[in-house]
Amino acid sequence: MLKVHIDSFGYQDRTILKDILFEVASGEHVALMGESGSGKSTLLKIIYGLLHVEEGSIFWGDIEALGPNFNLVPGEPYMKYLAQDFDLMPFISVEENIGQFLSVFERETHQERINELLDLIEMKPYAKTKVKHLSGGQQQRVALARVLAQEPEILLLDEPFGHIDNFKRNTLRRNLFLYLKKQGITVLTASHDPSDVLPFAERTLILEKGLIIANENTRELYKKPPNYYTASLFGQVNEVSMKLLKSYSQIDRSVLVYPHEFKFSDSSGLQVEVINSFFQGNHYLNEGTAEDGTIIFFNSEKKQDAGATIFLNVSLSTINRRLQIGQKTNT
Repeated sequence: MLKVHIDSFGYQDRTILKDILFEVASGEHVALMGESGSGKSTLLKIIYGLLHVEEGSIFWGDIEALGPNFNLVPGEPYMKYLAQDFDLMPFISVEENIGQFLSVFERETHQERINELLDLIEMKPYAKTKVKHLSGGQQQRVALARVLAQEPEILLLDEPFGHIDNFKRNTLRRNLFLYLKKQGITVLTASHDPSDVLPFAERTLILEKGLIIANENTRELYKKPPNYYTASLFGQVNEVSMKLLKSYSQIDRSVLVYPHEFKFSDSSGLQVEVINSFFQGNHYLNEGTAEDGTIIFFNSEKKQDAGATIFLNVSLSTINRRLQIGQKTNT
């Protein structure tokens, strides 16, 4: 089990992380989400040992992970870190970059292992190509194969698909996370992309201004976000007054509603005037204004005409679920 305890970390007078305390079970996949500057990358760097923390400790089981004040070469042998800068050797080939991280005592199986990783990242045709000739997305895939080469017990991923085109990203994401789960590798993934998180991470930590404000099962966190900030990290979300949703309501609170949770009504419910309708592939995301001026986003199967009046409802079960969590509004 990975145990992370950081009382405080910062640069000069600026605090980056504070009161960080969590555990990750062996083989568990945990996501780190938060806006830029919330401390995700800094947290991964501390865990890996690139940054020294005075007030806190990192343990893998009974083994303490030590920082740069103790290790000349950062990192521990059981842990690997994929940063946003790839740190590849540009003048040697893809397979040579991967092979450098394989054990010198197992040379007879090197090529087999290299081929396995090349298949995983879908780069076998580029095995002999020098890294300097690859695109940014291809280099990111090679960097990924390098950190996997020695089958670490813990893998830290910082925006692992940020440079990769959607054409390759979806397949690579599925292949990678299924592979890591099969191998029993403990994973921490820092990402802005809900597609990296929702299907694959068992648990998600939400960071805001250096603090962990949520630490929950990923699906439950999505269904019951504690506040607007958390919900917005998963995609578009509305914050709607209960009195707008249900005119008879005596509750003076707002409720978080995802666009897909609105249902059309013929003549009753939340009245919205359509402003824009955006094609999203299998649906349209519509923007409208409620009677009090609140901007509302909702989904529809068909394009909605600007100026049209729409009536929307939200199920009572959805409303009750959100009210039960005592959410804080973003006002």
